[in-house]
Amino acid sequence: MEISRLKFLFTICILAFSMSFGCLAQSYRKDSLQIKAYTLIKYENNQVKDIELIKVLCDYCTDLQKKAIGEEALRRSFLDRYSDENRMTNGQKKLAIFIRVAKRDLAAIKEEEKVNN
Repeated sequence: MEISRLKFLFTICILAFSMSFGCLAQSYRKDSLQIKAYTLIKYENNQVKDIELIKVLCDYCTDLQKKAIGEEALRRSFLDRYSDENRMTNGQKKLAIFIRVAKRDLAAIKEEEKVNN
C-alpha cells in the first residue's frame, strides 16, 4: 500500500515538474519579437567579395532600430558565409535572417535614439 502511494506521489511530482518546464519554454513568445532581414552574399572564385543588406522587414521599427537590426543581420551573414549550404563558386546567395529581439531591448534602442538627439 505504501509503495503504490509513493509511486503516485512521485508521478504527480514528475508531472508537475515537467509541466512547469513546458510553460517556461513558451514564454519567449510573449516578450519577444521576430524580425526578418534579407542579405546578399556575392562570391567570386569561391571567396566572399561583398555582403550587403537588402531589406529589414519591420513595420513598427524606427530608422535607428532598423539600422541596429540590419547590422546584426550583416554580422550573422558574415559568420555564416562559408557554411556548406550557402557557399558558391561564383554568384550571389540571398539569405533570410530571422532575428528574435526582446521587446524591452527593442525599446532600449528607441530610448537610445532619444538620448542621442
